[in-house]
Amino acid sequence: MSEPGSTSESHLTADRRPVVSVLMPVFNGQDYLKEAVESILNQTYRDFEFVVMDDGSTDNTLAILRQYAAADPRLRVIAKEHRGLGATQHDLVNYAQGEFVAHMDADDVALPDRFALQVEFLINNPKVACVGGAFQMIDGAGRYLITLTPPQTNNEIQQLVLGGHGAITHSCAMMRSAPLKSIGGYDKNFDTAQDLELWLRIGEVGELANLPDVLVKYRLHDKAVSEVKGGKQREAARRACESAYQRRNIAGVFSAEALWRTGSGRSSRHLFLLQYGWWAWSSRQRKTAAFYGRQAIKAKPFSIAGWKLLIVSLLKPLESTKNG
Repeated sequence: MSEPGSTSESHLTADRRPVVSVLMPVFNGQDYLKEAVESILNQTYRDFEFVVMDDGSTDNTLAILRQYAAADPRLRVIAKEHRGLGATQHDLVNYAQGEFVAHMDADDVALPDRFALQVEFLINNPKVACVGGAFQMIDGAGRYLITLTPPQTNNEIQQLVLGGHGAITHSCAMMRSAPLKSIGGYDKNFDTAQDLELWLRIGEVGELANLPDVLVKYRLHDKAVSEVKGGKQREAARRACESAYQRRNIAGVFSAEALWRTGSGRSSRHLFLLQYGWWAWSSRQRKTAAFYGRQAIKAKPFSIAGWKLLIVSLLKPLESTKNG
């Protein structure tokens, strides 16, 4: 096995399996695909295969993938007719050869040492079936908003997922292949909340964890599943939790009632524009905060909240840092 962080090239043969299988489903993902793919191919830990399944894209996605695959033998492209995210993710698991399985979304960006950190953690913590980590929120233009660090212990994470909260971010997840396959992988009947549904089941055969390290830049944009299918995602999460309550014979309480991404209405959009702006302000991103202040004003010109964000971002001095 390669040491975590090894930069030596891996040469996979028929009798030499990779340590990590990276799985990425994609449908019409050309806008952010290159950055996502390159962030995987440029990992410091290099003993992996990268399997991407194109779900019948009608844009330039497949051509982009084939161009990268021609240049790097670790990348394998599988083209299928359009069937939806649930069926695609379910089938992808069958192609995984590695001891560990990492998920990647086609619009996010993995930081260079993501795999090195996760492989080392899983080697040292054999009871953990799935590990995620901290992540940076960025917007569609790549502007930094905030860094979020989810709970790290199994008990904390289990309580959150049983309430319907995604305590492990999907693009941060690395799982052990054996327990993942033993539970049947992703449920193909879930096109949304499929990650939460999986954490609930894999958390019944192993522990869940998060690293304190930032592993991924998670992109918020208006074409993301959680943006366009927020209501359906919440109902799918409820269904997944109710099934888990029955399996575990517990009286669980679903508490993830609020949409965590903007809905289609103007009021919802305004609320989240303010959220992104204040996140940026708290992260000392003055220009980004001002941008979202202006966007909030456009959404609801007569609301004082957008004007407050804009004025603060333009005029209020940034707080000095300890090292400043």
